[in-house]
Amino acid sequence: RALRLAGGRSRCEGRVELEQEGTWGTVCDDGWDIPDADVVCRQLQCGHAVRAHGNAAFGRGHGPILRDEVGCEGHERDLWECPAALEHDCSHKEDAGVVCSEHQEWRLCGGQDGCAGRVEVFFRGTWSTVCNSTWYETEATVLCRTLGCGDALQRPSFGHTLPGKMVYLCGSLQPSSLAQCQSTFNKSAPCYQSWAAGVICNGTGS
Repeated sequence: RALRLAGGRSRCEGRVELEQEGTWGTVCDDGWDIPDADVVCRQLQCGHAVRAHGNAAFGRGHGPILRDEVGCEGHERDLWECPAALEHDCSHKEDAGVVCSEHQEWRLCGGQDGCAGRVEVFFRGTWSTVCNSTWYETEATVLCRTLGCGDALQRPSFGHTLPGKMVYLCGSLQPSSLAQCQSTFNKSAPCYQSWAAGVICNGTGS
């Protein structure tokens, strides 16, 4: 009854893939909705669903299409418990996907390109700024590398422009993503009187 998400930017976002008798397959998007996606997110310990995608939003999968017309109510422990059609008339262009609340992605805003600017994080369904109280060269460089922008050159400060606030603390440069560093979300203490974090990376983005 293994389950995974593929083709996303973290383990908590992507195309839904199930394993049956050693073969991985996908789920058809007919009737795919938030209660179905909720069960997937909870099964993967990724929080709750913030988006339920169809039309192979995370790319087309391979192998059999294992579920169609999935009809979860949202409280089920795993996707196999939900009713579904035995037969399907789908192709992989209809593969279902999800974005869970624990998925994180980042963007840099207000700079010259996609590799410079104020750091913003998408987490729990909303875009937030990052506090610079623990925004050191390590954290900035992990983010630059995550975005494919090289290493951090500078760390300018900005005003907070979004309601949510995230704090990161990375022990080393080992993590491939800020999502693997320690983080706290919307706790006022670390953010008190702090500015919003920014970074200028030494690579250039689109």
